Order: sequence, then C-alpha cells, then structure tokens
Amino acid sequence: MAGSGPHERSERRSAGELEAAVLAALWAAERARTPAEIQAELGGGLAYNTVHTILSRLYGKGLVLRDADGRRGAYRPARDAAELIAEAMHQALDRGPDPIAVLQHFVTGLSAGEARALKKLLGEEGTP
Repeated sequence: MAGSGPHERSERRSAGELEAAVLAALWAAERARTPAEIQAELGGGLAYNTVHTILSRLYGKGLVLRDADGRRGAYRPARDAAELIAEAMHQALDRGPDPIAVLQHFVTGLSAGEARALKKLLGEEGTP
C-alpha cells in the first residue's frame, strides 16, 4: 500500500489534532463511545488501533474515563470542553513570568461580545 506510509506519518505528526478530534467526538455524544464508534464518526481512514491508542493516551492524561456501565471499552470525557480549556488557561498563566501582562494581551484580542461577557462575569456590568 503505497499511500499508507505518508498517511501514517501525517497521523503521528498531528497527534494533538487527533486527540482534539476524539475529545470533540466524545463531547458531542450523549453517552460513552467505543473506539469503533469514534472511528466510524471521525472517518478519514483512521485505523481502529490509532483511535484506541489516542483514547489510551487521553485516559493516561486523565482527560477521558472508561465507562463503568458494563460496556467494554467505552469512553467518556472526564470534563466538559469549557472546564478543560479553562484549566489550560490557568496552567498557561501559571507558567509565565508575568500573568498580568498575559491577561492584558489576552483581553485586547477579545471581541466586543466576549469583552462584555467577561465584564459581566467580573461584576462590572455597569461599565460600557
């Protein structure tokens, strides 16, 4: 199979993208999903073993849980998307030498709607 080599290299280079795609599929589901179900949903020629490996990595990172309802090999997200992204933002702030400067750069890139929502969350509803 002449085409399988480059495709496999592409998957290895984009493991983060594959993890994000698998998490997105799990977040969109209303129940735990098996690797085969996720493979079918993602399509794109992903091998079952690739999907299983990604799920194993996500499990090792604490990002997915193995379902306890008796379904063999079913996975579900450990946290919703908003919780995971908020945690990543906190970790990024903790890594930098100047978290206030990071926040300043972050807020300058917000849309008007996002800025209003942030002000509301911070209790500054009266501020234009």
